[in-house]
Amino acid sequence: MKALGNDWDEIMKDEIAKPYYIELKQFLKREYTHARVFPPMDEVYSALKTTAFCDVKVVILGQDPYIKEGEAHGMAFSVNHGISIPPSLKNVYKELVTDMQKDLEERGKGYVFEIPNHGHLMNWSKQGVLLLNTVLTVRAGKSKSHANYGWEKMTTFLISELNKKTTPIVFMLWGNDAKAKSELINNAQHLVLKTAHPSPLAGGAFFGCRHFSKANSYFRQRGLSEIDWRL
Repeated sequence: MKALGNDWDEIMKDEIAKPYYIELKQFLKREYTHARVFPPMDEVYSALKTTAFCDVKVVILGQDPYIKEGEAHGMAFSVNHGISIPPSLKNVYKELVTDMQKDLEERGKGYVFEIPNHGHLMNWSKQGVLLLNTVLTVRAGKSKSHANYGWEKMTTFLISELNKKTTPIVFMLWGNDAKAKSELINNAQHLVLKTAHPSPLAGGAFFGCRHFSKANSYFRQRGLSEIDWRL
């Protein structure tokens, strides 16, 4: 792993020396050499580079990266500016706007929460929202093609380390792979929110989860700053 440039480097220094991670690196070297893999190799750890461990307030945990050309850039659900918004993210936005508009109305706030016109979630990351998948790479066109090669052990470690934080974190676990990580989290210390994956394949079960307003309500009750979900 190349240096992340923040406190994750110290946290992960022993983990990346373990046999499973060395085997994962060897697997990825072969895959990037012989197949089309997303995200680009230098963007695999973008989520960790962007959101330092000390800054994490929310973890949005998904499945694995987008499988179409140009979409994945190392941050779960996010795409770069200029890339069409993928179906899963469109559903995230539908829930976001419905949820936050209801929240504004319930709290007597007057302004309208508008749907974003791009899919770049950097504004969330800079506020401490870690956009993480349970598996960080994928072959083009083949969802879950890099499952069971070691990434799950790595993300289990990351979640376990985040669980040790004394400041409260909101964990949003989207989809069955993400929900499986709930057993790693202390519910007395952190807030765990679970729902279906926002993919259209989930049949709309994601809608109505209201994770965004629940997170902010949780922070308000503890005197902590909310996330500005606007993009």
